[in-house]
Order: sequence, then structure tokens, then C-alpha cells
Amino acid sequence: MSGKSGSFLGGVMIGAAIGAVTGLLVAPRTGRETRQILKKSADALPELVEDLSTSVQLQADRLSETALSNWEQTLNRLREAIAAGQVASQREYETLSRQPRSVGVGKSTAE
Repeated sequence: MSGKSGSFLGGVMIGAAIGAVTGLLVAPRTGRETRQILKKSADALPELVEDLSTSVQLQADRLSETALSNWEQTLNRLREAIAAGQVASQREYETLSRQPRSVGVGKSTAE
């Protein structure tokens, strides 16, 4: 379940609960009937909350796994970039070490 469908499911559950309570409160029933229906709804609420909690936990686990995977990929790219930089630096050092050093610009060495 993606993040959008998880939040949509949560919204549907909350909307259904609010709609049910509103419907019960404005329905043309006796107070006793309304109380019985409210009691049944209240009895079902813990299960609804548990389902929603499970859904949120699954989404959090997936998000955590994705973040960890992305972090590991970023670290691997960084390690590769550092290694490439070290190789390039070593090559440049070797190239510069082979070149003769100039004494000075515009000055003769016989002075």
C-alpha cells in the first residue's frame, strides 16, 4: 500500500466514523435506540483504531526501509566518488613529479 492509499484509507475510516455519529444523532429514532447504536459503534471503535494503527505502522516500516536503502545508495556513491578523487589526485601527483621544476620565471640560472 503506497503512502497515498494509506492516508486515503485513514481518511475514509475517519470520515465513516464521523458520518456514522452524525447520522445517528440526527436520525429520527428514540433516545434508547440511538444509545444502543452508539454503544455498538463504540464497541467497534477499538478494532477500527487497531486496523488504522496497523496500517500506519506498515507505512512507517516501508518508509524506514526506503530511507535506509536510499541512504546506503548515497553512501556507496560517495565512497566511489572519494575513491575516484584519490586515484585522480595520485595520477596528477605522479605527472607533476615527473616534470622538471623551473627555477624562476624570467631569471637565468647563471646569475
